[in-house]
Order: sequence, then structure tokens, then C-alpha cells
Amino acid sequence: MMATGDSVPAGALEALPRQQDAAADYALARRHAPILHFDASEPFLPAAVGYTVFRASAPSPSFPRDIQLPPGAAAVIEYAIWWDWDIQHLYELEHAWVAVADSGAVLQVEASWHGRYHPMRAEGGQPRLREGRPLLYSEPGKHAFAPSPQWLRERQPKTDASCGIHAGKMGLHITPLFAGIIPPPKPQDNRLVHTWLERRQFCPSYDFRQVFDLRRAIFLPWRQLFDWIPARINWWRRRLHAEIPPGERRVLRIAHRGASAYAQENSPESLRKAAALGADMVEIDIRSAADDVPIVAHDSSLKRLYGIDGEVSDYDWATLQRLTADGGGIMRFEQALQLCQELGLGLYLDIKQLSAAAAQTLFAAADAAQYMRNMIFGSFRPDYLADIKAARPDALTSILFNAVALDPVPLAASIRADYVHPCWENRAEQPHRLLTPQWIAAVREAGLGIVCWHEERPAEIAALKALGVDAICSDQPELLL
Repeated sequence: MMATGDSVPAGALEALPRQQDAAADYALARRHAPILHFDASEPFLPAAVGYTVFRASAPSPSFPRDIQLPPGAAAVIEYAIWWDWDIQHLYELEHAWVAVADSGAVLQVEASWHGRYHPMRAEGGQPRLREGRPLLYSEPGKHAFAPSPQWLRERQPKTDASCGIHAGKMGLHITPLFAGIIPPPKPQDNRLVHTWLERRQFCPSYDFRQVFDLRRAIFLPWRQLFDWIPARINWWRRRLHAEIPPGERRVLRIAHRGASAYAQENSPESLRKAAALGADMVEIDIRSAADDVPIVAHDSSLKRLYGIDGEVSDYDWATLQRLTADGGGIMRFEQALQLCQELGLGLYLDIKQLSAAAAQTLFAAADAAQYMRNMIFGSFRPDYLADIKAARPDALTSILFNAVALDPVPLAASIRADYVHPCWENRAEQPHRLLTPQWIAAVREAGLGIVCWHEERPAEIAALKALGVDAICSDQPELLL
């Protein structure tokens, strides 16, 4: 895409510099560039390669590891391979490392694999080569590297889900390499990426006949590629905003207290039913037990669901578990988290009452599961959200409110919330009419996302989608499909 006139927009592939810092390094990197095998249905191929040549051991500039020259090696060539797209998120950077002798023989090949790396060896333990160049197999959609197709076929159920029902769900994923350099994504960025990638979901064939010679990509020193990448991300942001109108953007489907129309609210069954009905996330309510264990319960009282006099906060977790066992039992947060991991569900946490100690337990469980990016913390209590954001700046937060006359923008700004959540479903017969163009424009200008709940009327759901809200909650999540 060209800008008006003859200028090339920053971030376009044509804007990549072509000059080489050292002719010898460029020639070496090109000579040993890997040959990649892709799934026959793979829609995304590499666009550029940033290379670094190591002639002594040193830290990698683009991957969290130290490069060590193996015995007999004259150099290690690091290939930082750029894709615009992973099937689940905007931009992808995978790596290969090729150790070569003075003679030009390839001694060792390593490659990246979901944040880690491992040797690329054939059955005899030697690097798999073709005409003296490394041969790598790329995971469908995700692009992690393997030395043989069998590795990738063994991951088929997970890969199929990534390329299918989970396509686009990670939005714009900012890795630590670009933290503080690429601005954090706004909710609308994630919705646009989700929309674009969901339209490109595919069924992998696990037939790796599509061959890509890495020399076809643009080669340049790593630093030049690194300097270009932020402009490329912004280029895509602008393009997606221009090409996908609000009414066509993918709305997050949030099951309210799980699929609570079909199973007891906040129960394991409601979470499983939500996943079966196509929910992206489940909204569950969080409270603290007397011993500061974070648990999943909406009411402060045990009376409505369990017929027990007393407050949730009166009892420790073990006692609550015993008292509520006949009614299905109250889950600990960790149990809900583990189940959502298994089901591929995000978590929208409605914080009802959370002690500082319980919050730390919750954060620790989310970190151990590497699940913070799949969670949104919501509450009617701005003080709770302010404390969460202060403790965890990476946490996504959503401020809930009932008053129609309230201006959500300064409220959200005061606590650094990421979403506003107007709870107007009982305030008007057609609550979408309260989301005026002026209201939406002000919220979007502030970079905020919009969550609505809980809605079971198809006409109202359609009207909210047409406005381009980011998420809708429902007791019947299948209505959001």
C-alpha cells in the first residue's frame, strides 16, 4: 500500500533498508539460510530476516539466550525470521541458529520453539540438511520449528484449535523484546486483529509440501529489522482500523457466571457448558474466604444458593467446601483457572470483595499459569481496580457502573482502567440506545474498550454488535455467535 504521492509509508515492506553493514556477514547469512517446509494450507510465509553473525560467544540481541560457539565452529549465524502474522496474533518472530566451520560445513542447527529453543537433528543425530543447508519444518499457523513433521503431527489437537476456534484470540501480542518500544495494544487493536485472523482460520493438512527458501525473504542486519518493526506494527494498526468498520469487528463472547442459563452459576458445569456453546471468556465472581483464599462466589451470603445462614467471609475455605458440597461446592479461584486453561477460556473476573493477601494468591496462580494476558479484572469498586493496577500494571481492568449520567472517561482515567462497562440492561428497554455516537466517540478517543451485559435478546445483541462494542456478556453465550 502506497501513501499519496510517491512516498513509501513507514512500515511498508518497501521501506525496509537494503544496505548491508558487512558484505562478508551478508554473504555468510545468505549462503547458509535454512530451507523451510510449511503445511500445504499455511497462509503466512516469512517477509524478512534479520541476521547476526557471532564469531565469539555473546548474548543474542533478539532472543533470551547466550550464543556459544560449539567446538570447531568459526561462526554462529542467528536468523531472526519475521512474519506479519501468527494465526493467533499480529507479528511473529522465530529464530534459527546455524553453527559453521571455516570450511563452510554446518556443524549444528538450533531453532526456536514456543519461547524456548532446541537442537534440529535428524535420526542419526546430525543436522538435517539439503544441499548443505539446514532443513526445518514449521508448525502450521504458529511457525515454531521442528526437525521432522512427526513433532508437529503429535501436537495436532492443540495446533488445530489454534488455527481454528482460537484464531486471532491473542490480538496484538507485545513480547518483552518490544516492551516500552511498541505501545501497548488498545482494546480495539485486539478486536481488529481477532477479526482479521478469524477470517483466515484454516484446517492444517500436516502435509509439509510447501517449500520456502528463506533467501526469498528480505535479508538485512538484525538492528535494521528491529528498528523497522514498530513502524510495521503501526502500519498494520492503521490499515486494520481503516479496512474493518466497527460493526464488523469481532465481539468477545463472555458467558455470564458461566453459561448460567443452563447450569448453576459459577460452577464447573457452567464453565464447561460455556466452552461448548462457543464462549471466548467466562465472567466469574471473586471473593475472599476468611483465610484469604480467593474463591468463586457472587453473593456475600450463602443463603440463596446453598440455604445456609452466614456470609462467605465468615468461613475458611475448608469449611466452605464442606458446607456447600451438597450444592456442588464453591470453587477456589485456582480450580476455575485450571479448568479455563483446559477449556481454552479467558477469565473476566468480577471482583466483589478481595483482601490484599487473597489478591497476591490470585496473581501468583495467574503468573504460574502464564494467564494474566487472558484475564480482565472488573469491578463496581474503583478502589479495588486502582489497587490491582498499582500492584500489577500489566493487568487489564474494567470499571462497572450503573448511572447513565456518569462520564466514564475521567473515571476510567483516574484508575487507569482499560475498559468501561455500563450496566444499563435494566435501565432501558433498548439499552443500546444509551450508547450514543457522542458517548462512543469519547470512549474510543480515550482508547477505552466497551463491555456490556448481560443480554439475552437477539435484537439487542445485534444492535450492540452493530455499534462495535468490544464484548457482550450473556447467560446464553450461544446467542453471541
